[in-house]
Amino acid sequence: MSPINWQRLPEHISPNLIEIGSFQIRYYSLMYIVAFFLTYVLVLHRIKREQYDYSAELIQDFFIWAIIGLILGARFGYVLFYHFDYYVKHPLEIILPFEFSRGMRYVGISGMSYHGGAAGVLFSSILFCRRYQIDFWRFADLFCPAIPLGYTFGRIGNFINGELYGRVTEMPWGMYFPLDPTRQLRHPSQLYEAFFEGIVLFVMLWSIRKKSPFDGFLFSLYLAGYGFVRFVIEFFREPDAHLGLMGGVLSVGQILCLLMILAGVCVCIFRWKRAR
Repeated sequence: MSPINWQRLPEHISPNLIEIGSFQIRYYSLMYIVAFFLTYVLVLHRIKREQYDYSAELIQDFFIWAIIGLILGARFGYVLFYHFDYYVKHPLEIILPFEFSRGMRYVGISGMSYHGGAAGVLFSSILFCRRYQIDFWRFADLFCPAIPLGYTFGRIGNFINGELYGRVTEMPWGMYFPLDPTRQLRHPSQLYEAFFEGIVLFVMLWSIRKKSPFDGFLFSLYLAGYGFVRFVIEFFREPDAHLGLMGGVLSVGQILCLLMILAGVCVCIFRWKRAR
């Protein structure tokens, strides 16, 4: 493929899997399903081959809790972190797939925050573990090595949508994204995230999953590892136009990633001391 074709690739990709009038089902939704399926398969692999006494039925029950927590957390996190002023004036658009600011128009529910979704899954996991009297730290360590691989497909979904593109660049692997109003060459930051947040973090955690020195170690490493990788990649990702950079340096996502790194370090220290 010639460089110019590579650069124009996003313009030739339709984000819609099915389109009937204004009703659309996007590849991004399919990517969510693939991500959950892969996580489920990898977790089942672990409970069958490693020393975990959880049943497949318990894991299936948990996924219902996790999916609900993810969707609610990701949506409300996006509203809170990125578009609070708008949704305060249009609260129905938070939960309904319609836009009311210019009449009533079906637009689907767009706008999900990773950090909000992570908080939602964490909250639902704590409730689930209390409900079934499960050790949260061991349960979290079971899932954390499997979760990053799902990010690969989520970020590919962002790429197909043409959203969350990177900052302006002169690199030969840069791309033109149809949603970019300036029509400038930009970093394909979605693909950077798919590789580093997904594949690299997955390989790292999966390779050491049997060497955890104490329960909660993999969870803490996941928090700090994802936070660090995402923090670095955010320097190549275009910040939200209405938010910009805080202090002219850091994006909102980077601030949240610093909190993730801090949380990971604190969890590691806390669990290490308890293990001693």
